Amino acid sequence: MTPTPLEARLAGWQSQTGSPLAAPDRKAPALVPARLSPGMLLAGPVLLLLLWEAASRLGYLSPETLTAPSQALRTGYEMVLDGSLLPHLLASAGRAYTGLFLGIVVGVLLALAAGLSRSGEALIDGLVQIKRAVPTLALIPLAIIWLGIGEAMKVFLIFTAVLIPIYINTHAALRSIDIGHVELAQTLGLSRAEFIRKVALPGALPGFFVGLRMAVSLCWTALVVLELINTQTGIGYLMNRARDWGQTDVIVVGILIYALLGLLSDAAVRRLEARVLSYRRSLGS
Repeated sequence: MTPTPLEARLAGWQSQTGSPLAAPDRKAPALVPARLSPGMLLAGPVLLLLLWEAASRLGYLSPETLTAPSQALRTGYEMVLDGSLLPHLLASAGRAYTGLFLGIVVGVLLALAAGLSRSGEALIDGLVQIKRAVPTLALIPLAIIWLGIGEAMKVFLIFTAVLIPIYINTHAALRSIDIGHVELAQTLGLSRAEFIRKVALPGALPGFFVGLRMAVSLCWTALVVLELINTQTGIGYLMNRARDWGQTDVIVVGILIYALLGLLSDAAVRRLEARVLSYRRSLGS
């Protein structure tokens, strides 16, 4: 009986390499790890908290230096009950997410302008790369002169911090779109708007989500510092006041809140990415 083309190719590969083919019932080796369940992603933070709690209970960490997580949780619960925590939490969230939203919108628009036109790249990309090299904290003196020390200054600096990863990753994803897709769009006679909607934006989504995960972390990182500058509300204000009074439990409450908000924001982006890019089969899917 004449062998099929596939059988002929397999026989040729075996004769060239001298390696016998694996038996059909032999289990293939696991080349990549299995996907973790969402709960297992918390194993590292939970282990750190357990070690921290054990060190505090065994006396290796003084409460005056670093309070135990259990004490911080009790303090946080009491602050929720007496109403002293929620207004500050809402103020911090408002600043962070306003700056994040503005950074996402402007970052995507700039990436599209720079990624899809030569004039846009010539005018925009160099400026963004300069801002990328300038730390956000270095802009604080100028931002205070321009906008004062109110909310506008804080939102503006969060916006500038968030803008960079959104632009960089979205622009890189646009530039890496397969040229075959562009040629197919030309063959089908797509207009510029249709090309952006049906080819450019879907092709940039993987890079955009990478930038978004970085951006949600950066917005909280920038907020920590900015809320130490002449604020009367916010988690950073609570931590700054607690430092003056030596209340390490309140400081740890603030740190845990920032960590929790960052973790929840990243988890939300991961979930959104999994739904939007559900068509893609990859190592982490």
